[in-house]
Amino acid sequence: MADGTGKEGGIPTNLRLLLVLEAMAKAGVPVTPTEVNQPLGLPKPTIHRLFSTLEAEGFIQREIDGRAYSPGLRVRQMSTGIISSLRIRTARVAVLAKLADQVGETCNIALPDRDAMIYLDRVETKWPLRIQLPIGTRVPFYCTASGKMYLSSLDNRHLKNYANATPMVAKTKATITRPDTLIEEIRNIREVGYSLDRCEFMDGMTAVAVPILDGNGRLVSTLSVHAPEQRFPLPRAVEYVGLLQECATQLSDLLH
Repeated sequence: MADGTGKEGGIPTNLRLLLVLEAMAKAGVPVTPTEVNQPLGLPKPTIHRLFSTLEAEGFIQREIDGRAYSPGLRVRQMSTGIISSLRIRTARVAVLAKLADQVGETCNIALPDRDAMIYLDRVETKWPLRIQLPIGTRVPFYCTASGKMYLSSLDNRHLKNYANATPMVAKTKATITRPDTLIEEIRNIREVGYSLDRCEFMDGMTAVAVPILDGNGRLVSTLSVHAPEQRFPLPRAVEYVGLLQECATQLSDLLH
C-alpha cells in the first residue's frame, strides 16, 4: 500500500526494515537473510528484497562469504550519533572527567569501526606535556590498547582472519607485526580482562584499556587511559585497571 501501512506476514510494511536492522543488532555477528527471517516469518522474496534495499542504501554490507551481512557505514554512523546524544554525552563526560582527575592522565572512549577504533570522547590531562589524539581520530586495532581490547571480543575464526589479512605495519620498534604473536597477545587479554599498549602505536606512549559492554555482555566501545611512558609506566597503568573497570560499568549502565 502506498501509505506504508499494508501488512505482509502480519508485519506492517513500514516496520519491516526497522525489524531487520533490530534483528541484526541483536545477533551481534554477521547474519544471513534466512537467519534474520526466522522470528519474522516474512515470505522469502520479501526478506531478500529488504536486504537488497538496505545494502543498496549503505545500511548493511555483505560479508566476504557472499551470504552473510553486517551493519554498513550508515548504521554505524547512526549508532555513533545516538551514543553521542547530548544527555547521554553529558553523563558520559562526567564519568570520564572524574576518572581523568583520579588517574591524572587523558581518558578516552573509542568505538570500533570496520578497520579502526574511532575516538568518541576524551578528557585531557592537566599536565602540559600531553599526547594529542582528538575526537574522531582513527587508530589501528593491532597496535593500540583499545584496538586490541576490541580484537579480544572476536571469535577465534574472525581473529585469525584479521591477523592473517591485515598488513601490520610497524609504527614503532615495539609494534606487533606477526599474526601468531598478535593472536597470542589477544588470548592473554581475554584471560586478564584488560589490554596494554607497550609503546606499540607511538614511541614513548603507554595505554591501558577495558571494555564497555552492552546489556548482553558484548563489547560496544572501550575505555582507556594513555600518557607518556615516563609518567605512566606499565606497572602503574595496571594499578588503575580496577578503577577503569568500575567506570566502564557506569558507562555501560548509561546504555541500558
